[in-house]
Amino acid sequence: MSKVLAALAVSVDGYITGRGSGPDHGLGDAPMLFDWYFDGDTPSQAFDGFRLSAPSARVFDAAATRVGAVIAGHKTYDDSGHFGGNSPHPNAHLVVLSHGPVAEISDRQTLAHTIEDAVEAARKLAGGKDIGLMGGGVVTSALRAGLVDEIILHQVPILLGAGRPFFQELPEHIRLNLVEAVPAPGVTHLHYEIVR
Repeated sequence: MSKVLAALAVSVDGYITGRGSGPDHGLGDAPMLFDWYFDGDTPSQAFDGFRLSAPSARVFDAAATRVGAVIAGHKTYDDSGHFGGNSPHPNAHLVVLSHGPVAEISDRQTLAHTIEDAVEAARKLAGGKDIGLMGGGVVTSALRAGLVDEIILHQVPILLGAGRPFFQELPEHIRLNLVEAVPAPGVTHLHYEIVR
């Protein structure tokens, strides 16, 4: 069965955006969270235009090539300009999680109203591949529902001090097992499995 994973760039103090994030300005004042996508010599095998360091390319591509569907929350969807009617991942379907109506859903995107329905829809669309989670609210909802198998933190060495936090309040502790830690220029990749 396909796995559910979250792989997000995050500051050391836990933020996935900076101050002032919003529609068409998704990262706010923290675009440096993604500098490592473009400051290397190794082209990504999954995303055109990404040039990563060799260690980052290995970790990034290993996760990205596993994904067949992505679930993004309504806020992430809006802040990212609706992904231009496509998906944030070049080879994966998009499921938008929202409790209300969503503007501009295209025929390449699917709408779901609960995290359980979103994961079920994503599994059908993923064609046996894994499901990626995008956005702190989606990740938190999936953790609360016990649906997450892996978390990959691309930890960027910066303290942002404010912005949108990756994790929101959880009802209980969730234990993680460190699978791999890979230091790379401008980022440390921390790959965890959820302990069940």
